[in-house]
Amino acid sequence: MRIEHDFPEPGSADAIARVVSEAADSERIQAAIVLRAGGDIRRLREAVALTATDWRDTLVGAGLDDDDWPERLDEELGPATD
Repeated sequence: MRIEHDFPEPGSADAIARVVSEAADSERIQAAIVLRAGGDIRRLREAVALTATDWRDTLVGAGLDDDDWPERLDEELGPATD
C-alpha cells in the first residue's frame, strides 16, 4: 500500500488512511491527496484542507486532472488488481 510506504512509522498508516478516507469519497481524490503529500504529514494536512476548499485543485496538484489519470495512477501505484 502506498500509504504504508510513504508513512512508515508504526501505526501511522492506519491513521493516515482514516484521514484520507474522511477527506473524500472518491478513490481518485484520495490517491491525489496521498500523492501530493509525498510522505510529509504537513503536506498531507495541506492537501486535505485544499480538498475541502476545491477538490479539483488537489487533482491538478497531483497530476490526476487530465484524461490520462488512470495511467498516471498505474505509474505511481501500480496496476489495480482484482
